[in-house]
Amino acid sequence: MTMQNRNEGRDRLAIQPGATVDIIQKEDQGSGKKTRGIVQEILTNSQTHPHGIKVRLIDGRVGRVAQIIKPDGT
Repeated sequence: MTMQNRNEGRDRLAIQPGATVDIIQKEDQGSGKKTRGIVQEILTNSQTHPHGIKVRLIDGRVGRVAQIIKPDGT
């Protein structure tokens, strides 16, 4: 994983509603388990956040973005 990939979930401008992302939900912070979904709403107001931008997925789950998934699945 490159430094760019590691930081992309911390920048609000890199995340748009409709984007596919991997999030880490609060209850999964200890294990680091990621959940994949589509962003419905961006919940973090600041431009950056050191632990990742908080989003709500279309299925209602909430977590911080760990990685943005590109259309080719990477």
